[in-house]
Amino acid sequence: MKKTTLLVLLISLSFFTMYSQTDSTKTNDEPVKTGFSFGALPVVAFNSDIGFQYGVLANLYSFGDGSRYPLYDHSIYLEWSRSTKGNGNNVFRYDSDKLIPGIRTTMEASYRTEKALNFYGFNGYKSYYNADYEDDTSPDYISRMFYRHERKVVVLKADFQGNIIGRKLRWLAGITYLGSKIATVDIAKLNEGKAEADKLPDTASLYDMYVDWGVIKDDQKSGGDNAFFKTGFVFDTRDNEPNPNSGMWTEALFLVAPKFMGTYSSTATALILIHRQYFTLVPKTLTFAYRLSYQSKTSGDIPFYILPYLYDSYNIRDGLGGAKTLRGVLRNRIVGDGMAFANFEFRWKVLKTQFLKQNFYIALSGFADMGRVVDPYVFDRTNIPSQYQSWVNYNDESWHMSFGAGLHFAMNDNFIVAIDYGMATNEQDGTSGLYIGLNFLY
Repeated sequence: MKKTTLLVLLISLSFFTMYSQTDSTKTNDEPVKTGFSFGALPVVAFNSDIGFQYGVLANLYSFGDGSRYPLYDHSIYLEWSRSTKGNGNNVFRYDSDKLIPGIRTTMEASYRTEKALNFYGFNGYKSYYNADYEDDTSPDYISRMFYRHERKVVVLKADFQGNIIGRKLRWLAGITYLGSKIATVDIAKLNEGKAEADKLPDTASLYDMYVDWGVIKDDQKSGGDNAFFKTGFVFDTRDNEPNPNSGMWTEALFLVAPKFMGTYSSTATALILIHRQYFTLVPKTLTFAYRLSYQSKTSGDIPFYILPYLYDSYNIRDGLGGAKTLRGVLRNRIVGDGMAFANFEFRWKVLKTQFLKQNFYIALSGFADMGRVVDPYVFDRTNIPSQYQSWVNYNDESWHMSFGAGLHFAMNDNFIVAIDYGMATNEQDGTSGLYIGLNFLY
């Protein structure tokens, strides 16, 4: 997809560390870490529609006496980022199996604002996508904001895991709250300070059309407050959580959203199945990893603004397409009541070293991603004008695919800076994407 977007990312060449440790070493391995380790990543980005982005990502780890290294006792993840036109992330995430003895505790409190969240309709290839509508050099140009809407969301969640058979088989329970505010893109705000020739046209977006046609219901168009319970089982034999070399990680989760806990027309439920497996091809050097995921509504009605989210035992993330699922495919391109996807990746550690008593490695990766809607979202088409009916029934849904490569920089096997570049195989999914963040995908 052609874009008039400039992305500039500044990555610090230094990791800032604070630690208290001994000099003990593992046999034929890197030094054991004890005490505290701190990694910080300053980021600067620019987008012509949202302005400059700036902030910092940081992880604080406590390894205790080092007897479980590279497992940590406590992890605190902090993210603060802003843009000059109002987009922002404020994230606090805590993870530990020491806070409550015998219980893995994961908590998050975050507030995220997005002036221009991707929205392409529902049911994957059933929804028509035309890149020219966003391309201001095309005669078919409508607006760079045509496939966008605004979202502000508060996320509060607490998840708990306990052992059934050692650490391998665990139970999981948790509660999550999502406070969402949805609106059309604030074109006037984005146009502030721009020359007349550079201003965005104040025209209807796909979201606006869906609201007018009744595809998006009146009681959902502005968002709402939603909460749900999560329960299930986790089977986990990974040798190292941040970058496993062997083992598997399988989850079966069940979500229950009681009607009285949100803007649900009836109590909604969903089933989530995720399987990840890791194979050592060359010891401590080359690993093959894959992930299979299935998520589908089993009863009730889920508001349209909740549909894109994907869930696992630790995270809630925006949906199918983009940085965390199908790299190279447009973010949130694939949305439905049920979705499935798969990732396949080779990971090669090309360099290992120690610096300032910290353990570092650089890894390369090659990957292929694929996903699709398996249970379509049903909506009212009665008021869609005849000339637009093809927009919601464009093609039969099939697998959306992408492939690409990555580069990873790791400190102490836990703090990992990831750079992935993916390319879509179908122009209906865009062309490519560059993603810079933390950690391997799974």
